[in-house]
Amino acid sequence: MLKARLITSVGGQKVIPTQDIEQQFNTALAQIDAEFSTYRDDSYISKFNHSSSTDWQAASADFLQLLTIAKEINHKTGGCYDPTIGPLFNLWGFQKDKFNLPSAADIEATQAEIGIDKVEMDSAGQRIRKTLPGLQLNFSSMGEGYSISKLSAVLERHNISNYLVEFGGDMKIRGHKPDGKKWRIAIDRPDRKDSERQPYSIITINDETGVTLDTSGTYRHHFDENGKEYSHILDPRTGAPVTHNLVSASVFGKDPRVSDAWATAMLCLGPDAGQSIAKEQQLEVFFIEQRQDTFHNAQSAALATSKRVSFEN
Repeated sequence: MLKARLITSVGGQKVIPTQDIEQQFNTALAQIDAEFSTYRDDSYISKFNHSSSTDWQAASADFLQLLTIAKEINHKTGGCYDPTIGPLFNLWGFQKDKFNLPSAADIEATQAEIGIDKVEMDSAGQRIRKTLPGLQLNFSSMGEGYSISKLSAVLERHNISNYLVEFGGDMKIRGHKPDGKKWRIAIDRPDRKDSERQPYSIITINDETGVTLDTSGTYRHHFDENGKEYSHILDPRTGAPVTHNLVSASVFGKDPRVSDAWATAMLCLGPDAGQSIAKEQQLEVFFIEQRQDTFHNAQSAALATSKRVSFEN
């Protein structure tokens, strides 16, 4: 559900009716749905997925940008981030919540059906093609961040520079609140036992030029089998759910599409590899691990020294 807090005056001169903003939001969301929704057969991405053609086909600038981000993060994570892993979700039963423990042979066969490297791009010609006929793309791991980028662009076209746009728990925060105070936000407590969302940590936003926050977690979608828990966060390199203790990763950034993808990547990498790559890429990441019934948090090197945000004790 979209939640947005808007100021309605610009420079004390022009008043923008809220309904005008809402209409433009709805138009932007409809365009996103028509291009990227995997729940409708007539969307661009669904047609791409259902087609077995390996011929070049036209693609929008936005589609190419998301594909570029995905390829870059896939490379930087050694394949841990990959938006073609839909067949693995189906194999394990996460797509329709009909959970299944697949055999090693089934996992290996399914891994042969995936790989972002099997999508080729021609940015100059604005076209893409897949080299594997059955390959499927799903940008849901960037979907909320992408939506936020489009909605915040609507506001900025109207010269609105003080806002908070929240979509599905992820957000972009710019400027300050209407009363002039700094924005304060929260990271959810990653507690499976509590159906109510509870704050784990409160953060003050100091950087008024714009901060994005995207969080991914293992605690909302999982199943248990023979006393073992299986997370919906799958590692494309193994074809199986991750086994580490990292249950939540929150990435602060400037581009919500990028920080959204990195949040998912961190959940795949885990706390140790995640910290290492966050340091290498200078990413501002807040990690929460669960050890038995206790939560332990840590900050990446870049977040620990950042002045963009402040954590309250």
